[in-house]
Amino acid sequence: MSANLSALFYLISGILFILALRGLSSPETSRQGNYFGIAGMIIAIIVTFLSIGNFGTGILYVFIFLIIGGSIGAFIAFRIPMTAMPELVAGFHSLVGLAAVFVAISAFLKPEAFSLGTVGNIHLASLVEMSLGGAIGAITFSGSIIAFLKLRGIMSGAPLTFKGQHIINLLLGLTIFFLIYYLCLSQSSYIFWSIVIISFFLGVLLIIPIGGADMPVVISMLNSYSGWAAAGIGFTLENTALIITGALVGSSGAILSYIMCKGMNRSFFNVILGGWGATDQKANQDNKEQKPVKNGNADDAAFLMKNASSVIIVPGYGMAVAQAQHALREMVDALKKNGVKVSYAIHPVAGRMPGHMNVLLAEANVPYDEVFELEEINNDFANCDVAYVIGANDVTNPVAKSDPQSPIYGMPVLDVEKSKSVLFVKRSLSPGYAGIDNDLFYRDNTLMLFADAKKMTEEIVKSL
Repeated sequence: MSANLSALFYLISGILFILALRGLSSPETSRQGNYFGIAGMIIAIIVTFLSIGNFGTGILYVFIFLIIGGSIGAFIAFRIPMTAMPELVAGFHSLVGLAAVFVAISAFLKPEAFSLGTVGNIHLASLVEMSLGGAIGAITFSGSIIAFLKLRGIMSGAPLTFKGQHIINLLLGLTIFFLIYYLCLSQSSYIFWSIVIISFFLGVLLIIPIGGADMPVVISMLNSYSGWAAAGIGFTLENTALIITGALVGSSGAILSYIMCKGMNRSFFNVILGGWGATDQKANQDNKEQKPVKNGNADDAAFLMKNASSVIIVPGYGMAVAQAQHALREMVDALKKNGVKVSYAIHPVAGRMPGHMNVLLAEANVPYDEVFELEEINNDFANCDVAYVIGANDVTNPVAKSDPQSPIYGMPVLDVEKSKSVLFVKRSLSPGYAGIDNDLFYRDNTLMLFADAKKMTEEIVKSL
């Protein structure tokens, strides 16, 4: 395939990727956005294969690994539950980062195969591109692994901090830039491997001090890192599609991270620098007092909601774990038949990744015009008869507005406590992912419904 024709098809795939991002910005068009993304990737892969003049016997190995990798990816996609989607995304980010590292290593060891010069005499621009791509890829890989372990529960979600941590991170970052400069002068393999190893280590140090409350931001931030790593390697390989895709992923991930930080009242630079200013969540948790709570059952909840004029549903990660979205939709339909106005309140970071709750509600065919974001519905809680909180925790915690020592202080939360009655569905009084107690449990207008979210909702439907 000629260079001009390849460039044309790469441009088409790039346009499809842009349309994919546009489609994914709304639940109504997300399915169409996925189709655009799939089509763009298929075109990019085919053009890449056709652009290579002499593949030799290596083409067989490429197809073998393509089939193996595709089969594994398809198997995981079919089997993965929505509750595990955040750690799946973190895992996939790690693979993107690792791929960037491997390509950088290959280009450095065999520059002739990539038309980058010869060993010890690699083109300066190519050396900078592969070094940056490899460094960002290594940071993305190790950082994503830590994020995966935290989200999976294998590693504690609490911040892991030590004295001088941020100074060490700063020194390591400056060291990487210095080594890249020195690599351009010497082209020493020892310097190159030092860059890769230090970058792996820096990725770990950047993510371990970030607590559970900021984990959704970390996911989008690592998404951005993986995009920039891919773009850097795209320049090394002189692959237009990879450059376009990497730039789109990198910029969109950075914008999403900024929007989420703004929505959580977090400093964008504090988060990307590795949880700068993280507080000791454990100390706050140890000071928790034992307070009385009001227990209720399905009949109590059904009575309150049936006699209400308006009900606001606040879904959270507990709903995702119990897969209660379909039972919830059935409960809402029953309430509507009784003339109750029902709406859904979605916090920007409800769940463990952006859009988590929107996807689950769309899966249950909840009408889009009944779903509202925090800034659209927060004022309505003061005029609401009943707020039905199903598995949400940190995003409803009033201490975010009252306790300066809290790790979630300043984060905008749903004003659930302003409702006349609050029905809080939860298995126990255990803290949320941020690791802090929820003051809403102990309010006079809160009725705790201790049960599995799906089971409790089904029981309420029967009572209705």
